[in-house]
Amino acid sequence: MRLQDLQHFLAEGSLDDNLQHQATLAAGLLGAGSCSIMLLNSGAPEHLRMTLYARVGNLPDAALTASVGQGEGICGRVLASGDPLLVDDIAQSELAGLAHARDDIGGSLMCSPLRVDGKIVGVINVAGAKDRPAFGHSDLQLLNIIALFIGKSIQVQQLQRLLDSRFAQLALLQEARDQVEDKVRLAYRNPEDAAKILARSFFKEMTKAGFESGQIVSAATELIEQLNLKLKRPPLSPPT
Repeated sequence: MRLQDLQHFLAEGSLDDNLQHQATLAAGLLGAGSCSIMLLNSGAPEHLRMTLYARVGNLPDAALTASVGQGEGICGRVLASGDPLLVDDIAQSELAGLAHARDDIGGSLMCSPLRVDGKIVGVINVAGAKDRPAFGHSDLQLLNIIALFIGKSIQVQQLQRLLDSRFAQLALLQEARDQVEDKVRLAYRNPEDAAKILARSFFKEMTKAGFESGQIVSAATELIEQLNLKLKRPPLSPPT
């Protein structure tokens, strides 16, 4: 019966709205006292860190603004190992020193990695409700399924944003004329490959239009400057 509710995980709206909706559903399905979804930022693999994108229930102030890398804290360990985690009683476990004590939740918790095309992009964390039994293995299995749905919804959002761009549509169609079908399908599944296709198309179109090498470099520099401006902007407040 709980699995039937997973059909509501894919909804229209922005990525932030979808993640908040999914965190709320996950907490309800699992009877959790709190649920949070953390995603990796973009950048070089050695500098990837997770930040909070959605939450339900009360979380410590430190968790709202935390930036977590591999091996750091409980969810950082899940990020590093790629394995889900179930803890019956955090106070009696070896992870007790890593947990934030809260009076409004129970001592049980679970974490599961979120994947897009096989790559970990974040972690979903749930803490048990104070007045409910500890999580069991069936709850962990359900959380893993929920994580799978969330990963797929993130991928759908990425592809939707890509296909909303007229330039991206034309670039991918041009690539389809030059590559075999399997490689094109891979590009649609993997945003990193799609980004490379757009970069090649950008270069080809500027070359065809008669731009000199220095002008193309200036255009690429402008892209980098726009990215730097975006990275310098203060992060959005966590959803309430």
